[in-house]
Amino acid sequence: MWHPIKHFLTVIKHRHMVIKHCFKVGIPFQGFTHDLSKFSPTEFMEGAKFYMGDRSPNEAARSEYGYSRAWLHHKGRNKHHFEYWTDYNIRTKQVEPVKMPIKYVKEMFCDRVAAGKVYQGKNYTENNPIDYYMRGGTRYKLHPKTADLLEEWLNMIKTHGEDYTFRHIRKVRDY
Repeated sequence: MWHPIKHFLTVIKHRHMVIKHCFKVGIPFQGFTHDLSKFSPTEFMEGAKFYMGDRSPNEAARSEYGYSRAWLHHKGRNKHHFEYWTDYNIRTKQVEPVKMPIKYVKEMFCDRVAAGKVYQGKNYTENNPIDYYMRGGTRYKLHPKTADLLEEWLNMIKTHGEDYTFRHIRKVRDY
């Protein structure tokens, strides 16, 4: 089914929420530039085609094709995704995660919280971001220091709430 308007509105709602969160953690420019690639033909067309409203259209594209063209395009252009931060390790001769710069960990956090709010709607709670992270098994795909920091913040929002967590993250300058 083709849903360009619904997909556009979901992307805009998500972006505005990320912008708001990025301001709160002290990275406003990243908020303004967040996910602009979603408006590219590669990402937007697939998103409109597989729009579902309650989760990423990339999941439906993967079900149909075995992969998502939009996601492959997106992750290579947006540094707030941990998948961007992998490189070939000459010692192990494998592709491995590298430590993400702090400003992108902050944006990744804001993105995850906003995505939970958009997709969960009125069912969103401050437990959702850490619960989603834990279900995804993401820890082992991140550099250990990046994983530790992200988990600290996701647990912090669960135990201390959004306002406290955003104030805390704003003060963080490095790992």
